[in-house]
Amino acid sequence: MSNVKIGLQLYSVRDKMEQDVEATLKAVKEIGYDYVEFAGYFGKSAEELAALLKKYDLTCVSVHQGLDFYEEKGVSGIEFVKTLGARYSAIPWYSKDNYAKDLEGSLALFTRMGKLLADNGLEMLYHNHDFELAKLGEKTILDTIYTEVPADLLNPEFDTCWVKYAGYEPCDYLRTYAGRYKIVHLKDFTCKQLGAGPVYALIDKDGNEIKTPSREENEFFFRPVGSGIQDIPAIIETAVAGGAEYFIVEQDQCYDQDSLDAVKQSREYLRTLGY
Repeated sequence: MSNVKIGLQLYSVRDKMEQDVEATLKAVKEIGYDYVEFAGYFGKSAEELAALLKKYDLTCVSVHQGLDFYEEKGVSGIEFVKTLGARYSAIPWYSKDNYAKDLEGSLALFTRMGKLLADNGLEMLYHNHDFELAKLGEKTILDTIYTEVPADLLNPEFDTCWVKYAGYEPCDYLRTYAGRYKIVHLKDFTCKQLGAGPVYALIDKDGNEIKTPSREENEFFFRPVGSGIQDIPAIIETAVAGGAEYFIVEQDQCYDQDSLDAVKQSREYLRTLGY
């Protein structure tokens, strides 16, 4: 399908980016990714990164950027992101504890910052983890976010791994929010039990560790796209029908495999599907 654009979340190869940004971007292009999403800028200026993207014919679609960046820098932070060529800026993480303490304040923050970005030419997205699929009142946190914050100020960037791991079918969420997303994260994994709780460290409001099954206990492993439990063809087909234009490959962690080899494996799998 010619309208499917495949990109890479550069967090997947952050170890390589920390060593050599230019060599990594060159390798990403050679593997077959035409689009990238930044998560950190590795000490480079926006102009330096833009020049490297141009040199290797890569397009920056979006960035993962915490809201504190824009709160501190204001319009200059937005200009940094726009210099990269990005149209979208996704909130990469927002603590569940913030919702429990002050749901209304959190939604007000999203609304205010979404307006700041929209007024200055960026579209704000929200990148979910599994905990936003927990109920807070009658609805999940994620549904509350998209119900209460206007669509012209905030839209989904569904991480399909975390939707699945939370015990929901990614395609169901993609159908529910059809028309509200342009970017979808393709992330694969294996585990013994879905919905078993976070497989990353969490603390409660008092700073105490929340005991959840460890990654090892649940045998949770991130995998290259196409080698885990996700129904990738169905996800892509459903997302395209819902208006998705970009599919961003992300692998949070590699184990006994080089990170560039892992994202290459994902890209090669997507080629077997015709993308």
